[in-house]
Amino acid sequence: MPSEFSQQEQSVLAPYFTNLDRDVFALRNLPEVVKGALFSRYSRTNKSLRRVLYDEFINDKDMAFDQIVSAPKQDETVAIKKAEEFYDRVLVGYGDDSVAELGGAHIAVENVSNIVTKVLQDSRLGISPLEKSTRYVYFNEKDVAGKYRYYREPELMAADARAYESACDGLFDAYSKLLDPMTAYFKERFPQGDASERAYASAIRAKTCDSLRGLLPAGTLTNVGMYGNGRAFDYLLLKMYASPLSEARAVAASMQTELSQVIPSFVKRANDKYGQATQGFQKAARAQVAPFAARLPESRQMVEVALTNFDADAEEKIVAAILYEALPSHTDLRSLNAHVRLMPSDTKAQILDAYCGHRQNRRQKPGRAFENATYTFSIRANYGAYRDLQRHRVLTQQRQLLCTQHGFDLPPEILDAGFQSQFTDAVQTAAAVFESFQKDHAVAAQYVVPMAFKLQWYVTMNLREAFHLIELRSMEQGHADYRRVAQHMYYEINRVQPRLAKYMTFVDFKDYGLERLSSEKKIDQKLEQVKEKYG
Repeated sequence: MPSEFSQQEQSVLAPYFTNLDRDVFALRNLPEVVKGALFSRYSRTNKSLRRVLYDEFINDKDMAFDQIVSAPKQDETVAIKKAEEFYDRVLVGYGDDSVAELGGAHIAVENVSNIVTKVLQDSRLGISPLEKSTRYVYFNEKDVAGKYRYYREPELMAADARAYESACDGLFDAYSKLLDPMTAYFKERFPQGDASERAYASAIRAKTCDSLRGLLPAGTLTNVGMYGNGRAFDYLLLKMYASPLSEARAVAASMQTELSQVIPSFVKRANDKYGQATQGFQKAARAQVAPFAARLPESRQMVEVALTNFDADAEEKIVAAILYEALPSHTDLRSLNAHVRLMPSDTKAQILDAYCGHRQNRRQKPGRAFENATYTFSIRANYGAYRDLQRHRVLTQQRQLLCTQHGFDLPPEILDAGFQSQFTDAVQTAAAVFESFQKDHAVAAQYVVPMAFKLQWYVTMNLREAFHLIELRSMEQGHADYRRVAQHMYYEINRVQPRLAKYMTFVDFKDYGLERLSSEKKIDQKLEQVKEKYG
């Protein structure tokens, strides 16, 4: 492919990236504050990360980039080699590679499918990803060859390229053709009122994107920025090398090439003989379990959110944990648990009230005592909602393969605007292609499934995390699909343990029209404050 940058642009950008001509690259020679701002902007634009840095940081005089970042006086290569030598000496001398958690890297992965972004974002700890948003960015642009931007999965292309591309093109055609009509529909339905032009346009754009994202196939290409420590990257690469997805394995190899230029010691074991042995273990486990799973009859979950497991003695566990921290150090937990079991119910209620009954906003979360109660939810919601909820990475969560058997969600706005046939025709055509692939290409076939289709997954979380997730994801500006999941989670906890659920006082059950508008108005206020502060 021709270079995205002129010779002059390349000379300016070269010090800040490990390469200028590939889709996977690491950042270097940039202060942390610049990397954070750069990745934040990256999630709200169609531009590549390198183009954002050049156009909106380096070339924008108001950013004062040259004052923040002094041009590198020498190549980092020598310093990296010295660091690798030091790391190896520490590892050999002390036998502890936890130092890999103290060194990290920023890396961008561009033109990666929405299927593999979920693999990239599966890591529970150690990696912070930020993905190009389907809520704030239109996905109707084509590449330089005039083709829609989705992953041409090699296995499916070899099986029936015409059917695969026709289905994906049909989805993108429907998405593109409905952008303007749905924008007009929302403007008519929600007048601007006292909102600024910027706030109103942003809210309308988000609403339009939200209503149409279900048309995007899971193979839609996107961009992901990540920051992570060395140990987390090492294990992520190892898991990706063991993946049944060929794209995941290819991205892992590209990531290791680039990370080896900035944190080589930390990632070298992902695919060495020890890493390959662990990859083999993971592949064998997957292969050996599959025949057992194949023998089980199919069953359908009838509700969107089902509480499948919880601690019946959650209240006693939590009260004991609350008291444990306040008691003298010679008091043991086993004796305390026995004492709490005999405690009058109203006394336990008073302790709970004292601990978290005075919350004033959702950010005032209960303390760690609430981590002693756990809940497992089985969820069936559309893939778009899953993408949002997966971001709560501390949870224990596992998903099944994306398929079409659970049906799809038709946004009520699409129905009300009169575009039901355009939406359903494209979705059902893609579903038929998926079903033709599914038997022989079950894993690869996921790429053609539209995001409107429902996925099954489960999550296990403690009560403290439940407060965080449910109150955050039920907020006004949230997408209606995941707001509904969060609300149902609350209902389920309240059904079995109302005395604990009552402290979730900031769950939002209201219905909203233009969800983002109030949030955009607050952004206007903050922008004015920035102008007043900096001119």
